[in-house]
Formats: sequence, C-alpha cells, structure tokens
Amino acid sequence: MRHPSEGMLRRLVDEPAGVAQADREHVAGCSACLAGLASVQADASAAAGLLSAGPAPDVDAGWSRLSLALAEETSPRVSPQKPARRWHTALRSPIIAVVGVAALVAGAGAAAAADWLPIFRAEKIAPITAPEADLVKLPDLSAFGELQVTEKVSVRGVDSAAAAQQATGLAIPRIGELPRGVSGDPVYRVGGKTTAVFTYSAEKTAQTASAAGESVPPAPPGLDGSRFRLSAGPGFAAVWSGGKPVPSLVVARAVAPTAYAQGVPFETARDYLLSLPLLPANVAGQLRTFSADGATLPLFLAVEEMTSSTADVHGRPATVLASRDGVLGAVVWVEDGVITAVAGSLRTDEVLAVARGMRWDG
Repeated sequence: MRHPSEGMLRRLVDEPAGVAQADREHVAGCSACLAGLASVQADASAAAGLLSAGPAPDVDAGWSRLSLALAEETSPRVSPQKPARRWHTALRSPIIAVVGVAALVAGAGAAAAADWLPIFRAEKIAPITAPEADLVKLPDLSAFGELQVTEKVSVRGVDSAAAAQQATGLAIPRIGELPRGVSGDPVYRVGGKTTAVFTYSAEKTAQTASAAGESVPPAPPGLDGSRFRLSAGPGFAAVWSGGKPVPSLVVARAVAPTAYAQGVPFETARDYLLSLPLLPANVAGQLRTFSADGATLPLFLAVEEMTSSTADVHGRPATVLASRDGVLGAVVWVEDGVITAVAGSLRTDEVLAVARGMRWDG
C-alpha cells in the first residue's frame, strides 16, 4: 500500500472520522507516516483555525491551542524550527477529541438533575500513556454516534487581567517571580463556554467496527439513542511570548469539563464502551483503573514525546509534564472545578516554581 498523502494526514488531524480505517492502520504501523503526521500536527497547532473547539470539549487541549495562537499573533513570522515543531507536537494529541471519548468512559455519579444525570466532573487529572501509534488508532466520538456542538468556543483578546477576570469569572493569579528569560507583561486571551450533545448510535458503532474488520456485541438495552451532554469553559490564557515563535510562559485557567447522561445508567455505557475492540487494549486497560466516581480527567501522552510525574501544588495533586527533548515543561491541576496550567519553554522545576508562587488577591 502506498503512503497516504499529506492531505490525508491533515484530515487525520482535523477530521479523523473521515479517514478510512485502512489508512489509519497504515499510518499507525508506518514510521515514515507517523513522522509526517507529527509534522502536520505541528503545522495545524499553529493555525488560527484550531482555536475553535474540536468535536468534543477538551479544556486541556484548548488552553494549549490558545497559547499557540497567541504566540503566532504576537511573534514575527519565522521559518519553522525543530524546537517549535516539537513544542507544538507535544501540546496536542494525535487525534482531536480523544478526551471527549475518555470523559464518557471515565466514571459515573448518581445524583439527578431534572432528567439528566451528572456523570463526570473533573476533580483531578491522571495521565494515560501509550505509543503514538496507538493514540492514532483512537476513534473520536463521531465513530460511536452523532455529536452536535451546541455552543462553540469564541476566543478573543482582552487588554488586562481585570478584563480577563470580568469576561470569564475566574480569578487571575498574581505571578511571583518570573523564571529567568521571561520578562514583561503577558497578553491575555479569553474563551467562552463550549457545550455539545452526543447521541450514542448502535448502528454507527457497528459500522465503525465493521470498517475496522471487527464486530461488536449487541448494545445493552436502552443504550442506543442515549444522550450525553458535555460542557467546558470559560477560560483564559496569559502568555509571555518574549518575541519568540513559541511562548516562553503560559498561565491558563478554565472551568473543568462536566458531563451529564440521559437514558441508560452510565455504568452500563462505560462497561460496554470499554469492552469494544475499537480502543487499543493498553488504553482501555488504563481507563478501567479509573475510579467510578466520575472525577478523573484523562490526559493522553505519547510515550515517545512526553514523560509525566506527580507533584503537590497549593495542597492539590498535580501532573507534571516534560517533553523528552527538553523543549517543554508543564504542570496542570484541578481545584474547585477549575483547571489551572502553567507551561512554557522551561524546565519542570521552573514551571513548578511559578505554579507554587502564584497568589490570588483576597
């Protein structure tokens, strides 16, 4: 089989459901195509079009795209350099909306709100590590049914921290001492709330499995046609660009994702989705270890690109990330329903120092 075109690789990033399963499998097993895919991902990350939400709300990816877009706007046009490309690639998952799938299988709650059951509210973050080839194989929500984005993210610039706080309702932290090499005032970008409704389709799931040469067991009674409402945001990003093609430092906060279900009990949906042969076994296995309280947001990492560890930030468990080439350091945590992230072209000890040194007025 010949290698897929660059256009198909771009479609795998922007519209994965529109790529034939045979092409997916070829890319997943071809080192040359995986390298090409990484290049396409890097270019896509810098494009303004990626400011809009993907098929499913993804706050973690959202602040990343926010910072990259702002860096592009505030920096001179330069030829892509390897560090910038690796920085872009490290910030994005191979397929947009993977976290949307994960949020549906991460756990379940029990309290009722009208006819919707709250099933997911991020209270902590945990990494899911897998080879990039496995992450490429992950389907998005459209492989399992119909996704309707009912409220798209709207991103705009504001001229001050006070304006960012007024637009989002989120407290803006005061940064203590900036890391060496980071100076000046940040530029602020704010994004609104995004919501979507996903309707599960047994027929669509069977079609996806058939295209992959697999078969699925009959859906549990009541699952076909069940609906899931997803929401995330609003949020903001404060970005110190330093006149460079990638941010020197990003501090971002956003209201964490939540999900509600209508129809079948969520434990039934979770167990069934994790049993399907459409998810790589190692990814499904890690998701099964998540508690059933609907409180853990998965953070997908390609083992070839990133490492992760844990730390304490303001008394909260945090996930620390580092790219293997040393270009990117980041720390992310959840507190009171808000995701906070600090990232940049810094060492992990530097981003941790920024995070631990942040203070809030009052």
